[in-house]
Amino acid sequence: MDELKLKILDLLKEDSRRTVELIATMLDVTEEQVARAISDLEAEKVIVKYATVVNWSKVDEEKVTALIEVQITPERGHGFDAIAERIYLFPEVKSVYLMSGAYDLLVEVEGRNLKEVASFVSNKLSPLDRVLSTKTNFILKKYKQDGIIFEDHEEDHRMMISP
Repeated sequence: MDELKLKILDLLKEDSRRTVELIATMLDVTEEQVARAISDLEAEKVIVKYATVVNWSKVDEEKVTALIEVQITPERGHGFDAIAERIYLFPEVKSVYLMSGAYDLLVEVEGRNLKEVASFVSNKLSPLDRVLSTKTNFILKKYKQDGIIFEDHEEDHRMMISP
């Protein structure tokens, strides 16, 4: 991939609302070059979607997010992909990652409350063929996501004293 496309990806990852005009100015290239590069990246499915990161703790609507460690038995001929697909097709599932280490898949699930997430794990995820075990970890607070810090840290207002 050429350097221009990589720079454009970095700028859009930082803020997907940046315009073609602004990106062209920032990179000192023409708007046509930027528009063509973005169009190519979208056609190649390098850019899959433009999304907004929401700090749900600032919104009245309650949501519960859990990270579930899943141990599975891979399927002959398909490895982990077939079971991962069965899992990511559930509407409650936000992300699925193949991991190295003590478990095979990390599944991010979102629900309205703890009971809803627990119900998903016990009624939909755990009964799947090839699922050996699950371990559910509830997210209590998000400090940073996708490089974005959610909470502003307070400045130290104490007076400096020197000897």
